Amino acid sequence: MSKINVCCIFGGVSTEHKVSLSSATTVLTNIDREKYEPIMLGITTSGRWLLYRGPVENIATGEWERGDEFLTEAWISPSRNEKCIYTADGEKLPVDVVFPAVHGTNCEDGTLQGLLTLSGIPYVGSDCESSAICMDKAATKTILQTCNIPMAKAVVATRTEIKSDIKNLIAKCESLEYPMFVKPARTGSSIGVFKVRSGDELADALSEACVFDKKVLVEEYIRGAEIEVAVMGNEEPQASICGEIDPGSDFYDYDTKYVNDRASYYIPARIDEKSSDKVREYALEIYKTLGCRGLARIDFFVGERIIFNEINTLPGFTSISMFPRLFMHSGMTISDIIDRLITLALAQNN
Repeated sequence: MSKINVCCIFGGVSTEHKVSLSSATTVLTNIDREKYEPIMLGITTSGRWLLYRGPVENIATGEWERGDEFLTEAWISPSRNEKCIYTADGEKLPVDVVFPAVHGTNCEDGTLQGLLTLSGIPYVGSDCESSAICMDKAATKTILQTCNIPMAKAVVATRTEIKSDIKNLIAKCESLEYPMFVKPARTGSSIGVFKVRSGDELADALSEACVFDKKVLVEEYIRGAEIEVAVMGNEEPQASICGEIDPGSDFYDYDTKYVNDRASYYIPARIDEKSSDKVREYALEIYKTLGCRGLARIDFFVGERIIFNEINTLPGFTSISMFPRLFMHSGMTISDIIDRLITLALAQNN
């Protein structure tokens, strides 16, 4: 039986480029090489697509793109009749399925999914429409209001408003009361996210957040434990056990996630069974309502109330990432999870 050609795409023109390199390293290190033949396709921060044939361990460090002997310019054919990668050297590599180990804008926001849909190549994760909706925190909230999912109160601001009418915008946001959170509507890994406690801090945070996105979300502060649920599946998804993150800092920002070592992780989460069951019920409802497939990580705050925070349709596969850890708690290995996700992707094409 011939192996299945799996193209793992990593990197990307995104603020989460480095996180993607770590995710791809995990996938490529743990994929079952007796069943799958991995093809490594990296995207640099400048947008070059490069077929990479070097050591996997050089991806996480960023060294992969400096080894010219391992690199060839390459691109995915948009023709549905080909399902392949072309290289500048004239090679034509058939691809059976794509595993996009990428995060952030130009990657998990529907743009890459649109290209893969045109190509006719099956891929891990949600389709173009669902990816775009879930990446946009404001759009996600608008849709979930139709099914009465409890969420934090929020104000949506545009870059134009922030630059031209900041005083009126601050007055509008202060209806939420301090402290509050400011975040770009379409980034991940808590990049550009700020907790603010005054009008001056709010003005600065809005100005900084709109550097990352032209749409910014200002949300009320919710006191509660940070709870995450992993969901996997297509038409009949399954929710993992609940996990909990104690950031060990003011909130779970980028530095807490990837730079320092202050955060603590609890699986299962330190919440009662009734709350855990309700969180998992909400997670499956959100996943189905937003049209997700393959995988997602869905985050909540649990205190006096259970409040939906956000959804990530291509969650990290780094050493600290909760998505794989939550399913590993039930007995799956990383290899099992990768195999299941590829199987789900191939099933979508049948």
